[in-house]
Amino acid sequence: MTDATIYALGTPTPTRAHPGALAVVRLSGPRAGEAVEQLTCRPLPVPRRMVLRSLHDPSTGEVFDKGLVVWFAAPNTETGETMAELHLHGGRAVVGAALDALARLGFCRLAEPGEFTRRAFEHGKLDLTEAEGIADLVAAETAAQRRQALQQMDGALHRLYEDWRAQGLRALAHLEAAIDFPDEDLPEGLADEVRVAVTGLQKEIAAHLEDRRGERLRDGLSIAIIGPPNAGKSSLLNLLARREAAIVSETAGTTRDVIEVHLDLGGWPVVLADTAGLRESGDAIEQEGVRRARARAAAADLRVLVLDASGDWRSEMQAIVGATERWDSARDIVVVNKTDLVSIDDPEVVALSTRDSTGLPRMLARLEVSAEALMQEGAGAPPLTRVRHREALLDCQASLERALQAPEVALAAEDLRLALRALGRITGTVRLDELLDVIFRDFCIGK
Repeated sequence: MTDATIYALGTPTPTRAHPGALAVVRLSGPRAGEAVEQLTCRPLPVPRRMVLRSLHDPSTGEVFDKGLVVWFAAPNTETGETMAELHLHGGRAVVGAALDALARLGFCRLAEPGEFTRRAFEHGKLDLTEAEGIADLVAAETAAQRRQALQQMDGALHRLYEDWRAQGLRALAHLEAAIDFPDEDLPEGLADEVRVAVTGLQKEIAAHLEDRRGERLRDGLSIAIIGPPNAGKSSLLNLLARREAAIVSETAGTTRDVIEVHLDLGGWPVVLADTAGLRESGDAIEQEGVRRARARAAAADLRVLVLDASGDWRSEMQAIVGATERWDSARDIVVVNKTDLVSIDDPEVVALSTRDSTGLPRMLARLEVSAEALMQEGAGAPPLTRVRHREALLDCQASLERALQAPEVALAAEDLRLALRALGRITGTVRLDELLDVIFRDFCIGK
């Protein structure tokens, strides 16, 4: 940690087109209060109480703005350090003058990206998962992303992982007691208790790893639009995107690569992908497009099969559904397009016309229901949200498995330590210093 006092603009940078009505400059560090005193030329006000002050350039004494000032005494602050805020008018000249004035004090420097959050972590105000929640909240584009970020920022994942770490720590303490105090009167069946505890922990982590809700929310649910050439896949993509994202042509095979657009579907973030038409082709480039289309359909969370109402769409549907990996008839959707030319009556499919948007509300409603059902899988426990968490949990699982298979107690204990360190990497809490406390508490050794 550093003793430097840092500052940064906490609101969007004003521009000529968008100057902003207000701007907030934040400070954190041991001399944040001194900075406020020098800029206002007055003693600090009562902590946590906003006051109106004139702000002066420290080199010339010129008043550059009149705004609200507040300061917060350490350690009960967001970063754990003394903090202050300057609430100014939002014009470019005012903000520039404020930042220049702070730089001229000589003991303040501009904060690096994420440095306020880093200091909060270093002072124990939040762990890594909560810091990631703050980043996700800032980046949230849909209501569902916002809710998930708030849940993580409030410590839901921290509590889950710390509970698992406590379970593992207790099991490790039992093993360490058996190793270090073999002559003590330890409870019978200790090894069986440890095995049951480790097996239970494994099952909980495995269920968490299978839950893809969090990653889907951060990155967007993947929806693949598939179907034969000229069925209207690209037209549907453009209709949903409300722009010409894909080229529409009567020439078969126009789309040869995957084209993506990002949408908000009933509050869920979605990555919608238009794919190449599924058909046999002698063209090497088109063959590669078809291969990519099938791969994208297999990897997608949901699939929308688009068929042409003027053709033999029932036979095409059976052939494509039968050849598509992971097709889920309960959630994936069959859309029969061009119903402005040929009417159809089949409740199992969605009748659509991309030309006049007939049937679009029903198709969107079906998609929202499918997305909702997908996102409710495993609901209850906080979802895993990042690849970093997944990698650490996989390492933890591997260590737990080795501990169960270890031929000696000492080897099992070492693998349990590795499992705990993997869990600690997620939250930034890599410590085993509580081990002796648990041993003494559970077995009263040393009375």
